[in-house]
Amino acid sequence: MTQPPAVPSLLGVFAHPDDESLLAGGVFAQHAAAGARTAVVTATWSADSHRAPELAEALDALGAGAPRLLGYADARNPASAPSGAVRLVDAALDEAVGRLVGHIREVRPDVVVGHDALGQLTGHPDHRRAHQITLLAVEAAGLPHLYPEAGEPWQPAALYAATHSESGAGRLRPLLRGVGKTLLAVPDAYVTTTVDVSPWAAVKAEAILAHRSEVARPRSLPGLLARLPEPERNEIISSEQFTRLSLGPAPGAPHKLVA
Repeated sequence: MTQPPAVPSLLGVFAHPDDESLLAGGVFAQHAAAGARTAVVTATWSADSHRAPELAEALDALGAGAPRLLGYADARNPASAPSGAVRLVDAALDEAVGRLVGHIREVRPDVVVGHDALGQLTGHPDHRRAHQITLLAVEAAGLPHLYPEAGEPWQPAALYAATHSESGAGRLRPLLRGVGKTLLAVPDAYVTTTVDVSPWAAVKAEAILAHRSEVARPRSLPGLLARLPEPERNEIISSEQFTRLSLGPAPGAPHKLVA
């Protein structure tokens, strides 16, 4: 009997607590339910901030283990790092990449999932910075001469950027427009993978709602989703889109560049 292929292990890298649940919570719940190893690195909000326990509760719901916090401050919220850590957008690039490389080499994931280049939805500067750091760290993690103090080299097989397409934005666009926000979406052709996560919508919603301080804010996406009727909320959160940023060689033509 042919054995089914193993479900790949996942490491998420996201800027803020709640990004993991909003952007890829369904995929993390799906993989955890199938027995895959999953973990999440969060770049901002430190362990002594009020959002750290909320993140721990959300990750527990998703089956993604304990929080892994880089500890930088949110670009727009000094309270995110009570101990006075530097903002993620101001952090030395080499230092931030090295910290993330350490987590990649420790977790040894098959797949890394992070932000897209637009910075999802509203283009938060922390989202864009996290995308840049993740691109560099995923490649550096496999090179033994880079960050040797961060552990044994490990090369993930693929990097996926969580995103939203123009045609797939659906009810998100009017929902955000209603509170004066603009949704930044990529052309449809940029999306390589669309995952139906409707079987895990309840788990994803539980993780989103665990971020209670964001739910309490009237203009935040968790807050907007929390105030919707459950069928409407599930319609919005039941599909997740990604762009695969391949790390392997171009197929079919190993001796020349191909599009």
